[in-house]
Amino acid sequence: MPVAGAVLEYLAAGILLGLAAGFAPGPLMALVLAQGVRFGTREASKVAVAPLLTDIPIVLLTTALVATATEAAGGLLGVISLAGAAFVAWLGLESVRTTGVEAGEPGATPRSWTRGATVNALSPHPYLFWLTVGAPTLIRAWDEGPLAAAAFLAGFYACLVGAKLLLAVLAGRSGGRLRGGAYRAVMVVLGGMLLVFAVVLAFEGLRLLGIASV
Repeated sequence: MPVAGAVLEYLAAGILLGLAAGFAPGPLMALVLAQGVRFGTREASKVAVAPLLTDIPIVLLTTALVATATEAAGGLLGVISLAGAAFVAWLGLESVRTTGVEAGEPGATPRSWTRGATVNALSPHPYLFWLTVGAPTLIRAWDEGPLAAAAFLAGFYACLVGAKLLLAVLAGRSGGRLRGGAYRAVMVVLGGMLLVFAVVLAFEGLRLLGIASV
C-alpha cells in the first residue's frame, strides 16, 4: 500500500476509535463530569487529559504483551481492575457524601491531576482496549511505516482527549448554575455512576482472575 494511503487509513481508524472511546461511559467520563460540576471546566479538563499522562506505559506494555502473546495478561489485568474498583468506589462515596459545596468553591481541593491519572491507570479499560484493538492495529500500522503508526496514535488521542474536553466544558458550564438541592442531586447521581462502575470493575477483575464467571 502507498505510504499516503496507509497514513490516511490509519488516521481514519484512530479518529473513529478515539471518538468511540472518548464518549464511551466509564469511570474517567464520570469523573470528568463530577469534577466539572463541582469545580468547573478547568479542573474537569485536567481529568480529561489524563490519558496523555498515563497511557505511554500502557501502550508500551500491551504492545509488548501482544507481540509476545504472553498468558499472564489476564491475571495482571485482574489485579489492576480490583485496585481500580476500590479507588473508583472511594471517589463515588466522596461524591455521594458531598453536601453544600458549590462548583468552584475555593476551600475545596480538586486534586484533578492525581484523581484523573489514578482512575485511568487503575481502570482495565485502556489495557483491554490496547490488548484487543489498539496494539494489534498499531503493530499493523508500524508494518506500513512509522508515519502510519504516528497517524493512528495522533488521530486516536486527539479525538479521545477532545471528546473528554468537550464533556468537561459542558459539565463545567452546567455546574456553575447549580445551587443547593440541584447541585446535591447531581453529585449523588454522579457518585452513583462511579459506584456502579466500581462494581463492574470488581466483577471484571474477578473474572479475569478466574474467580467469577459472570
